[in-house]
Amino acid sequence: MNPADQNPASADSADQEAPDQRQPRFRVVEYALILKPRVMSLVVFTGWVGLMMAPGTIHLDTAIIAVLCIAVGAGASGAINMWYDRDIDLHMARTMNRPLPAGRLNPWEALTFGVALSIGSVAIMAVSVNNLAAILLAATILYYVLIYTVWLKRRTPQNIVIGGASGALPPVIGWAAVTGDVGLGAIALFFIIFLWTPPHTWALALFRRGDYENAGVPMLPVVAGEHETRRQIIIYTVLMILSTAVPVAIGMSGWLYGVGVGILGIEFLRRAWRMWKTEDEAAAKPLFLFSILYLFLIFLLLLADRGLTVLLAA
Repeated sequence: MNPADQNPASADSADQEAPDQRQPRFRVVEYALILKPRVMSLVVFTGWVGLMMAPGTIHLDTAIIAVLCIAVGAGASGAINMWYDRDIDLHMARTMNRPLPAGRLNPWEALTFGVALSIGSVAIMAVSVNNLAAILLAATILYYVLIYTVWLKRRTPQNIVIGGASGALPPVIGWAAVTGDVGLGAIALFFIIFLWTPPHTWALALFRRGDYENAGVPMLPVVAGEHETRRQIIIYTVLMILSTAVPVAIGMSGWLYGVGVGILGIEFLRRAWRMWKTEDEAAAKPLFLFSILYLFLIFLLLLADRGLTVLLAA
């Protein structure tokens, strides 16, 4: 039987047995880990950039609350995802030492924690920021948990293409926190992340293919093979690079951003092409690592360009 279709015995026992008695400070660490802090950090940064790029003004305290709500909502999604995926996490070297599959945290504690943070972050966003930002935050959480984690991840190799919308929404939430609407600039930021997600995730799947095979997760390299995955990475890389030009085309960003994303896009395409030509799993890891830096630098350039524009206009 496919391991993704059942909870292994060790996962069942984790449900039935309380985790080891641990010092409170170690328990705090386990709760922090299920929030996926590394993923959360990039989500928070893109959400903050969306807020900063939006036209209009926002009080500093409201801006801080909005960014914190995005962070907590992202962490809540991660906690619920870890609760649901604890069975397949046992079969993957990359995830088997997470608090739930390792038995350091009770699954129902993790679920309760995630649900409480989800409700709390959305409620505070609605009360302290605005209703649209709260609705978008709720949609992001529900999309990641129900559409991606529960429905798509174990059923289709297009899981991260369709499911990637949840990871692309934080800058839209940040934008809506300022304006109360979703402008063309917010949509442009959404599509940059949406089109970045496939080459980023498929590069990871290429050099972690064995993990996904063991867990029964139908990632593209497992289902369609490595050659097709590399081809799809090239296609989405080109689309992603084109999407990064949109902020310049709509007048949201200027020459500093344009020159920067041009250089970064050439480097991303060079690395993707090298991975395509070598057909070596080892070439996928550098692309994966660079993709994280790439997205961070793209959004940093947006901020730098905006800062330069404000400085020159002063």
